[in-house]
Amino acid sequence: MNYGYGEQQQQTTSYGAQGGADGGGFMNQYGSQAGSQGTPSKTYGKDTLRPVTIRQLLLAQQPHPDAEFKIDGTEVTQITFVGQIRNISTQTTNVTYKIDDGTAIIEVKVWNDADAATGLDDADRSAAVRLVEGAYVRVWGRMKAYNNKRVVGAHVVRRVEDLNEVQYHLLEATVVHLYFTRGPPDQGTKIEAGAMQANAPYAQAQAGAGDGGNMHSNMGRALPQLSASARRVYDVLHTCPQNNEGLHVQNIAAQSGLPISEVYKAGDELQNKSLIFSTVDDDTWATLET
Repeated sequence: MNYGYGEQQQQTTSYGAQGGADGGGFMNQYGSQAGSQGTPSKTYGKDTLRPVTIRQLLLAQQPHPDAEFKIDGTEVTQITFVGQIRNISTQTTNVTYKIDDGTAIIEVKVWNDADAATGLDDADRSAAVRLVEGAYVRVWGRMKAYNNKRVVGAHVVRRVEDLNEVQYHLLEATVVHLYFTRGPPDQGTKIEAGAMQANAPYAQAQAGAGDGGNMHSNMGRALPQLSASARRVYDVLHTCPQNNEGLHVQNIAAQSGLPISEVYKAGDELQNKSLIFSTVDDDTWATLET
């Protein structure tokens, strides 16, 4: 599936969540409406369909009222999610569904089109009737904000026939979120390889110093007597790439493979021996060069 952030092979699922091949059943229609107004939007040609959770929608940022919403720092236009109908409110101009996907609840509005309604066949009418409270549905649409309240203007609301689609969607939304927050999968491999290289000196030091020797494994510099954890944290701070602010405790734990509680204990030991110091906050450390 192509979400607009990479050259990926487009895929089509068995339940119609194509996402890009035909717009998931609504993008062509939406584009034709924009064209009929004679003023094509600058974003319609770049519309991408992103799987999301409702909580992501509620936490999305909007720099100003006319701007597109951003999730994970990236603009989102068309969105899709799966959830369960909790409430249905039918009005003259629209039908409002309250959808719950387990992360949050949001209102989804489907606007009534009198002209389109006259052309509905029996299958379309049957699909609309089957949207009842308690049913799982997939929604395709666009997020809007009315009176500081976020709602989804839906192009399509379709009942989920295979409940595996619920789990599939959550996994798909997770993969896309991780892509934007941690980078492509190959970057994760590089980070893991870097962590293995960083851990190599610890194994060498432990193999060559049974009592927890005091020589720094890279610089050959004498250090005070340190515990194994403190020596490991010091090596991470001394060898891992970092900016002037040093490394956060979470990064140190990931690079050293130590539990976060052990990292804090090691940090206290190193600070007491004037080997490291706090920088921007109490949880970000750097080595004290002498």
